[in-house]
Amino acid sequence: MNAEAFIPLEFERLPEDAMCQEARAFYQRMRRRRSVRDFAPDPVPMEVIHEALRTAGTAPSGANKQPWHFAVVTSPAVKREIRIAAEAEEREFYERRASEEWLADLAPLGTDDQKPFLETAPVLIGIFLQKFNSGHDGGKHKNYYTSESVGIATGMLISALHMAGLATLTHTPSPMKFLNTILKRPTDERPYILLVVGYPKAGTKVPNIEKLPLDQTSSFF
Repeated sequence: MNAEAFIPLEFERLPEDAMCQEARAFYQRMRRRRSVRDFAPDPVPMEVIHEALRTAGTAPSGANKQPWHFAVVTSPAVKREIRIAAEAEEREFYERRASEEWLADLAPLGTDDQKPFLETAPVLIGIFLQKFNSGHDGGKHKNYYTSESVGIATGMLISALHMAGLATLTHTPSPMKFLNTILKRPTDERPYILLVVGYPKAGTKVPNIEKLPLDQTSSFF
């Protein structure tokens, strides 16, 4: 590869105390992030959505293939269509597919097959994983580490939205192929997550759960 294909890295090395302050401040903001199921119908600034999607697009990906597509939904009619399809799959899950153990684990969260937030929230973002991309030659070209790449991009999107003052919910009805039809995406794209975005409804409560402490999630050598 020619040297012209590389550009200088933009990187600022911070003093150690500033590094710790930045890391601590980010943690303190992110530790207040909670999945929300009760949304206010108030519209959100679309510029915020655009900037958060730009942030997601900076995520690392295998061979820089960027194997993701974000389908943004604000239309009430389309949200209604998504809700109807999602609740049909959720009924199958709760009534037939889920094991007793799985249902018991979900019970403290208070979830069921009713998903009104899919209509109430002002924005839904269908996140699609692309196993292949179209090349300049018009042919299909394989993408690499797609689940890892789209997972990282999704995490960055959720973080960006939270830092901008919005609440989110990762909704994953299974299967989700109905999203390909409703959102007019190619059949070889895999629906990854349906991200619900908006403001929490006034008085919203969330499950009283805790995150595992550092000494249970990490090891140091």
